[in-house]
Amino acid sequence: MDMIVKNGLKISSTLFDFVNNEAIPGTKVDPKEFWINFSKFAHELAPINKRLINLRDSIQIKIDEWHQNNKGQQFNKKEYLNFLKSINYLIEEKEDFIIQTSNVDKEISSIAGPQLVVPVDNARYALNAANARWGSLYDAIYGTDVVPGKKSETHDVVRAKKVIDFVRKFLDEVVPLQKESWKNISKVKIENDKLLFLFGTEKDYLKNNEQFVGFNGEKDNPKNILIKNNNLHIEISFDPSHMVGKIDKASISDIVMESALSTIVDNEDSVAAVDAEDKIKCYRNWLGLMKGDLEAKFEKNGKKFKRKLNPDREYQSFDGEKIKLHGRALLLNRNVGHLMTNPSILLKDGSEIPEGIMDAFFSSLCALHDFKNKKNSRTGSVYIVKPKMHGPEEVAFTNTLFEKVEITLGMKKYSLKVGIMDEERRTTVNLKECIRQVKNRIVFINTGFLDRTGDEMHTSFEAGPMIFKGEMKKSTWLNSYENWNVDIGLKCGFSGKAQIGKGMWAMPDQMANMMEQKISHPKSGANCAWVPSPTAATLHSIHYHKVNVFDEQDKIKNRKKAQVKDILEIPIADRPNWSTEDINRELENNVQGILGYVVRWVDQGIGCSKVPDINNVGLMEDRATLRISSQHIANWLHHGICSKEKVTEVMKKMAKIVDNQNINDPEYIKMSDNFENSIAFSAACDLIFQGRMQPSGYTEPLLHKKRLEKKAN
Repeated sequence: MDMIVKNGLKISSTLFDFVNNEAIPGTKVDPKEFWINFSKFAHELAPINKRLINLRDSIQIKIDEWHQNNKGQQFNKKEYLNFLKSINYLIEEKEDFIIQTSNVDKEISSIAGPQLVVPVDNARYALNAANARWGSLYDAIYGTDVVPGKKSETHDVVRAKKVIDFVRKFLDEVVPLQKESWKNISKVKIENDKLLFLFGTEKDYLKNNEQFVGFNGEKDNPKNILIKNNNLHIEISFDPSHMVGKIDKASISDIVMESALSTIVDNEDSVAAVDAEDKIKCYRNWLGLMKGDLEAKFEKNGKKFKRKLNPDREYQSFDGEKIKLHGRALLLNRNVGHLMTNPSILLKDGSEIPEGIMDAFFSSLCALHDFKNKKNSRTGSVYIVKPKMHGPEEVAFTNTLFEKVEITLGMKKYSLKVGIMDEERRTTVNLKECIRQVKNRIVFINTGFLDRTGDEMHTSFEAGPMIFKGEMKKSTWLNSYENWNVDIGLKCGFSGKAQIGKGMWAMPDQMANMMEQKISHPKSGANCAWVPSPTAATLHSIHYHKVNVFDEQDKIKNRKKAQVKDILEIPIADRPNWSTEDINRELENNVQGILGYVVRWVDQGIGCSKVPDINNVGLMEDRATLRISSQHIANWLHHGICSKEKVTEVMKKMAKIVDNQNINDPEYIKMSDNFENSIAFSAACDLIFQGRMQPSGYTEPLLHKKRLEKKAN
C-alpha cells in the first residue's frame, strides 16, 4: 500500500486523496486543519479504545473462572448476580431521567414503520434501499407468496384479481368507508373537500375524511389520491388504460405505500471491507448519497439501466395548496464497533487506527454535504448507529468520539446522533446507564437475536453446553431481553422522540410467513423493525397501518417490567441426553450456514447474501448469523457434545453441498476440490476450532485476516 506521512500518521495515499479531493470540497472544512485535528484526536482516543477492548478480555476471564470454580455445583443466581456486580459487569442503576435529544427528523421520532439495512459497498443496492421509501403494494403481493398460487412469467389476470381482493380488504380495515366496501366502488371523485365514492347511483364517503390529505389531477377525475393513516401515506392511482386498471371496477391501477421510512446504510456486518480500497468504496457511496448524486449503471436481462435517487413526491390539497413528501428513506450510517483496526492509516507507534474512529470522522465529513441540500435530514442531524458496544463506559467513549468529530468539522454540538445496538449482554443489563451516557444524542435502540445470542454463548461459554439454536427463541433470557429493551426505552422517554427497533426477518422468499409473524414487532412497541428488501418493506408497512405503535407504547408503560435476573438466565442444557442424529442435524445446519456465507465473504468480498440452508431455504446471512453458528459449535466442542473429527467430517460433507448450491455462479471457487488450499474453507474451520478464543466470539478478526490473505494472492 502506498502511504504518505501526515501529522504523525501514515495514510493510504488513495484514502488521503479521496478525503482531500472528493469528501472535503464543497464543505467549509480546511484540509490542513482537518488532518491536524484528525491526527490529534486519533492519537488521543486510540489508547482509550485499546483499554476498553482489554477490559472486555479481563472481564471475560473473570466470568470464565467463576463458572470453572463453580462447576458441578447447583447454579446460585443470587451469588452470580453479586459476582457480576463485584467485577462491575452489572452496575448500579441511578435515578430516572428522560432523554433530551433535539432536532430529530420525524421518521425517527413520530412515524413508525419498516427499516431497511443495506451494505454501503454496493451502490445499486444502496440506491434501491434509499428509494424504498415508496413501493407498489400490488407488485409486492403479486410477486411473492402472500397470495397463494403460481407466479406466472406473463401477466396473470386471475392472480391480479386475487391481489386486488387482498388490497381491498386491507383498505376496508384501515381506511373504511361509512357504509360500503372498497371492493364495490366504481368511481372516486373529490366533492366539497371530501372523497366521494360512487357505487352505480349510490354514494359513500370515508368514515374519517381527515384521512384524505391530497390528490393529483382533476377533482372529477383524479390521477391519484393520497391517504394518511397512523402518520403513513397511501397513494391510490387511477388509470383505465393500465393493464391492472382495465380489470378494476374503479380503474385503480396501483396502490403505492410509504414503506421504508428509514434505512441503515451499513459499514459493518453486511460488508467485507478490510483495507483502504474497500473503505474508500464504502465512503464514496455514502458521499454520493449525502450529495444526492450517487448513480449506478447495470445490465439486467440484456437491458441497460441507470439507477439514481428518486425525487420528492408532490400533490395538492383539496384547497389547492402544494404538498411535498420526501421521496427517499431517511438514511442512517452504521459505523463499525470499537474492536477492529484498519491498515489504511497507521498511528505514530506503527499500530493500525481503530476503524470506528476512522468511520466516525469520515462518514460525518461526507454527511456535511447534506447540511446544505437537506435531501436526507431536514433538521441538520447526522445519524450514526453504533454496534457492538459493551456497557456504559464504551457508550461514553462513543460520546467523546462524536464530540471530537463535531469540533473537527465545525458542527453544532449534538449534531451527531447515535443509535445504541443493544446486542451485547453487558449493554443489555446496563441499558439505562448506557442511554444516560448519550441522553442528548440518542435516537435508537434495538434488539437483535443473532448477535445477542452469540454474545450470550460466548459470555457463558464455561457454564455448560448451550441448548439447540432453535430453542433459544423460546428461552427465558431472550423473551425477557426483548421486553426489557422496550421497557427501558419507554422509561427513558423514547416514545415520540426516538426509535425502538426489532430485528431482521431473515427469509426474503417467505413473505406470507413474514406477514403472519412480523406484526408482533409493532405490537411489541417497536416503532421500527428490520426487513431484508424493498418488497418486504412495502409488505411490512401494512402492519403499521393495522397497529398504532404509539398507542401500544402507552399500554406497555403500564405492564409489569422485565427483570435483570431473568435476562441472566443462562441457556445451558440441563444434563443433555441428545441423540446422535439430533446432534449431527444441528451440526450440519450450523456448518451449512457458516460455509455458505464464509466462502463468499473470503473469496468474493460479499458481506451479506442470501445463502441456501440445509433445506435450500434462502436465508439472509451476515456476520451476526456467522457468530451464533460458529460459537454454538465451538461451545459444543468445548463441552464434549461432539468431537473435532466429527465436526471436520461434517464440514467436508457440507462443503460439497455448498459447492453444488453455487454451481451456477461463474465466480465461485469450489472448496471441495482442494480442502488444504482453500482459504475460505480454512477460515470456516478457524471460526469454529478457534472460536473459544475469539474476542467476544466475534468473527471479523479471522475473516479480515483470511480476506486480506485472499486479496494478497
